[in-house]
Amino acid sequence: MEAIQSFIDQLARMQWSDYLDILLVAFLIYKFLPLINSPSTMRIARAVLVVIVIAWATEAAHLYTLSYILNQFLAVGLLAVVILFQPELRRMLDRLGSVRLRSLLGISKPQQEMDGVIAQTVAACEVMSREKVGALIVFAREARLEEFMRTGTVIDGQVSEQLIRNIFFPKAALHDGAMIIRDGRVAAAGCVLPLSSSDRLSADLGTRHRAGVGMSENSDAVVVIVSEETGTISVAVEGMLKRHLASRTLEKLLHNELCPGSNGEKEGQLSKKLKKRLTGKEKDEHEK
Repeated sequence: MEAIQSFIDQLARMQWSDYLDILLVAFLIYKFLPLINSPSTMRIARAVLVVIVIAWATEAAHLYTLSYILNQFLAVGLLAVVILFQPELRRMLDRLGSVRLRSLLGISKPQQEMDGVIAQTVAACEVMSREKVGALIVFAREARLEEFMRTGTVIDGQVSEQLIRNIFFPKAALHDGAMIIRDGRVAAAGCVLPLSSSDRLSADLGTRHRAGVGMSENSDAVVVIVSEETGTISVAVEGMLKRHLASRTLEKLLHNELCPGSNGEKEGQLSKKLKKRLTGKEKDEHEK
């Protein structure tokens, strides 16, 4: 009862600026947590947590030598984390630095504009799948992907079925790289993406699929892949791959990921389904 009364007294002493302070901090946490929720940052968090737990356990068990070593490590822990996880930290900071104010405030491209972009992309993928033309299309979201755009050719063109098919035509100069669609426009093509080193991927997947999964591991992008060998359409989100998609399924998945809130759908539906598959509730397609 004393704790409750103390809490009530504390609330009574709070001013309007205190409430505003709490609301602003909560809003920033709500907006920034998804930006750092990636496999790379999760690895950093797990590593730091493991070291802290081991240090606490060794001290409780009176293992003085090991406890001394771990305490010395924690004393320079920040420097050690920067050295050991330099690539992951750089990517995390790139993501945070590329977020625009309009994204933090929840302002996105108009629904009608994104509908057209998705429709043109699906139409192009359907034709390329039938003709077995390889394609790698990246949809940028909060992360701006500037460093990856610099590896290709800037286009800044309107998204259309014809433009997508022309870029990925087998004899075209930019067909081997990735296309990046940002703000509803084709921002760049011929871009080089990081390859995934995940051991969960099937051995029959080639460089294009590993690049698509690698891009989704290092950013919040949604990546569409068309296989040159089989014509199979796949989508990668958050390091997970969904294969053998029909054109209607592809369109629905892109709407769920790129147009959150439309038709009662919530953002991240594809990634949630894929996570369920990876935990054994459903059979994961990429293991076929």
